[in-house]
Amino acid sequence: MIVPRMPSRLNIEGMRELWTICASHMQRWNLTTRTFLKRFTRLTVGFSKKLENLSAAVSLHIANYNFCWRLREPGTSGRLTPTPAMAAGIVDSLWKFEDLYDNVTEFDREQKTLPSSTVNRKR
Repeated sequence: MIVPRMPSRLNIEGMRELWTICASHMQRWNLTTRTFLKRFTRLTVGFSKKLENLSAAVSLHIANYNFCWRLREPGTSGRLTPTPAMAAGIVDSLWKFEDLYDNVTEFDREQKTLPSSTVNRKR
C-alpha cells in the first residue's frame, strides 16, 4: 500500500505557524483583489494595455490594503483592527492615501537621485 506523502511547506517571510495557512485565506485574498481591481473580473472593459499599468494598479491596491485599509474584526459589529502594516510593526499609525502617495513619491525621488550603478532597476 502506498501512503500519500504530505506536501512540505516552505517558511517564507518568517511565518511562524505554517499550518495556519490554508486555501480559504488565499481565496479570500483573491476575492478582495477581484472586487477592488476590476481588471481581474470577467468580461470587463477595465483592462490594462500595458503590463506596467497593470503592475502599478496591483501595487497600488496592495499598498492601500496594507497601509490604509482597516479591516473589521471577525464576529464583531464594526470593531476595526489595525492595518496589516501596523500589525507587523512597519508603521505605528494609520496612513491616509495622501500619506501613502507622499511616501511612494519620496522613495521614488530618492531612487532617482542615487547613482545609476546603485539602483537595481530594469529599464
